[in-house]
Amino acid sequence: MPRQRNIIAVTCLAREAFIARGNGVSVVCSQSSGLGAVLSAAIAPGVSGIISFGIAGGLDPDLVAGDWVVASAVRNGDRVIATDFRWTQELLKRLPNAVVADIIGSDVMVLNPSEKSHLYKKTGAAAADMESHVAAEIAATHSIPFASCRVIIDAAHRTLPPATGLALRSNGTVDVPAVMRSILQVPGQLPDLMLTAFDACVAERALRKGRARLGHGLGSPYVNEGMAEREFAGQPDAAGLLTNSAVSVR
Repeated sequence: MPRQRNIIAVTCLAREAFIARGNGVSVVCSQSSGLGAVLSAAIAPGVSGIISFGIAGGLDPDLVAGDWVVASAVRNGDRVIATDFRWTQELLKRLPNAVVADIIGSDVMVLNPSEKSHLYKKTGAAAADMESHVAAEIAATHSIPFASCRVIIDAAHRTLPPATGLALRSNGTVDVPAVMRSILQVPGQLPDLMLTAFDACVAERALRKGRARLGHGLGSPYVNEGMAEREFAGQPDAAGLLTNSAVSVR
């Protein structure tokens, strides 16, 4: 029997990776600075798609925490990479309330409303994240179908406090001591940090519900669901994939 053709889900956070993994889905969880090399190394025979999956910052002022955006294209400077049409249409069928729009990739966090407004007016992109542009480039290089679907965590009017830029370890888990040190140094950020934490809970709940709707292969039309289920049965759990590693692929 031929080996199942798998989808690679690209995430930045360990919790995103935990949610993403499932039948027909492998996970690469890495910070954007090293994502290109890590994802390239994960490309192997049998990979039939790459999807950027997780949370994003809102640029469209009509979007709020918990809203889904399915990318029609990913923007990176002057570069615009269209997503796979069949896959995108399937994502929209399974996420019926999602907005279809461009997503812009950024190598740095978009922290405040003025930066978000500038990007929105300049590009028309509805959301920004730090992985989609890297994943899109790698997929294009290897001629692999690519899709992106993201849940808004911080709306366009929200300000991300300084602690959010220090919150992540290289393996995608939260560095609580670093966050606490940042609060002690800049206590005035605490209200914004509390709002961000609340938005994160809303976004994660939406991400989990959406993941359940997407099912085998994260909605990819290029995955055989029956074979994916049989192969997935013998794999370790998601926690095992994420231990002490910035990349987790099975």
